[in-house]
Amino acid sequence: MGKKNPRVDAYIAKSAKFARPILKHLRTLVHAACPEVEETLKWSAPHFMYKGVLFGMAGFKNHCAFGFWKGEMLFPDNPQAMRNFARVTSLSDLPRDEIIIALVKEAARSNAAGEKKAAKPRRAKQDLPMPEELSKALKKSPKAMAAFENFSPSHKREYVEWITDAKTDDTRTRRLVTAIEWIAGGKPRNWKYMKEPVAGKTAETTARVRSVKTLAGSERR
Repeated sequence: MGKKNPRVDAYIAKSAKFARPILKHLRTLVHAACPEVEETLKWSAPHFMYKGVLFGMAGFKNHCAFGFWKGEMLFPDNPQAMRNFARVTSLSDLPRDEIIIALVKEAARSNAAGEKKAAKPRRAKQDLPMPEELSKALKKSPKAMAAFENFSPSHKREYVEWITDAKTDDTRTRRLVTAIEWIAGGKPRNWKYMKEPVAGKTAETTARVRSVKTLAGSERR
């Protein structure tokens, strides 16, 4: 059997007067549709768990909202349908009980079957155009140009954005001078915030060890 959580009782009790009957009714429907559901609070709002997150609801100052964790799977032909559940101000705004119960049952079946939400495709970052000033400055410094060409795409982008985001010509000029100096030295834009290379630390440590050994040897003599 499912479990009710006293924290959800407290949440509903503290909600606005108009919200209490809405939240109580939704809670009753979820338990009716999935008797094994368990309650918890996530992100400070009531959520219902059955082999994963199943359903969530919340009460606000002037409205309530509820939704399914896998809403886009429940409405594959109408992904905007979930927006209808985002602003509920009275019981009459809710879908019919049989609709909510059917959706909860389908969501529970999906969780039990181990179905996963489709991963959202990652939007590839668009390549920023090379600022003309930076291109000209790099051409004047073969060392900087060679270093820049060996930078990773992210390090190149950091310099391009830095120059592009300059608000005034004076700022852009100062940044160009600094950028060419750093690039020629093989330094990424944010090199000041990077950790000291391990190789450098190792060499420093080795030198200290040799110094200690030399002193120890002198004392033995």
